Amino acid sequence: MALLLAMAANIGVSTMVSSFRLTFTGFLDQRLASELYVSTESPEEARALEQFVAPLVTEVLPLLSVEAELAGLPAELYGARIGATYRDNWVFLDEAPEVWDQIANGSAVLVNEQLARRARIWVGDSLTIAPELSLPIVGVFGDYGNPIGQAIISEPLFAKLHPNVGATRFGLRTDTPVALRTALSDEFGMPAQSITDQSQIKAFSLAVFERTFTVTAALNVLTLSVAGFAIFMSLLTLAGMRLPQLAPAWALGLTRRRLGQLELIRAVVLAVLTAVLALPLGLVLAWVLLAIVNVEAFGWRLPMYVFPGDYAVLGLFALVAAILAAAWPARRLARTPPADLLKVFANER
Repeated sequence: MALLLAMAANIGVSTMVSSFRLTFTGFLDQRLASELYVSTESPEEARALEQFVAPLVTEVLPLLSVEAELAGLPAELYGARIGATYRDNWVFLDEAPEVWDQIANGSAVLVNEQLARRARIWVGDSLTIAPELSLPIVGVFGDYGNPIGQAIISEPLFAKLHPNVGATRFGLRTDTPVALRTALSDEFGMPAQSITDQSQIKAFSLAVFERTFTVTAALNVLTLSVAGFAIFMSLLTLAGMRLPQLAPAWALGLTRRRLGQLELIRAVVLAVLTAVLALPLGLVLAWVLLAIVNVEAFGWRLPMYVFPGDYAVLGLFALVAAILAAAWPARRLARTPPADLLKVFANER
């Protein structure tokens, strides 16, 4: 039972963390598509920057946002310049036909999963984004790690609703990020701290996540160690209690060494059966964590992936733990003095 619970917990938690890792990596590739991100000090500098980089980049993506109340909930409203970056990189949890065309012409809105679930709205429903302006929802996107809701409309519609809000941060798409960074520093005079590489943001984000992944791996080792210790103490206690059951087998001709081997084999077989039973239990636990607990706690649901290789390694570790736990009790049994075995028959008539 100790090994079953430990393995099921390990499978469930490691599946959740690994699924989150794959999803989060894909999410970063989607949301951090621009090769460089730059910040300006004023709207005037922002306009000058757009003019300067126009011949040097394939796309300029202004980062426009305001705090808003959407569906009665605190949220952020974004204005997007719809182009190849959005059309080629974004993946939706659910979407209507020609989603980007509808967003580009200002006739629809996108919402993240958090807002959709908390407000109980989905594709086909309407969302009020300004007084007397409601737009149909044409797409719901995953937004992992964000605690609040988000909605995205086109840049022209955003400018119409919030004419006093101008972009001072931009994402720049380019095939030559090093050359562009040099031009921004040397020719445009932009400070180095105002320019951020995509790779730096991704590396920092993944480094934070990897710490969580490392802690999970350490907890897996700890739980297996505790389970192995529980098995060891149980078998050590049972070794003396099983002498009356094993003595007749010894009297019939089985050697003490063979009895010890059989006890070790029995522990290994039980460990294998436990691993087989723990796998579906662990997968059910992972599904509950991803589809129910995560939604209630954070407002988004993570897709579930399976990792057969990891489960095989975990099963091997569990087998090793069982062998190590059973080795000493089996050795003690193999070296049990014959006199102790004969005492079992002392009261036989």
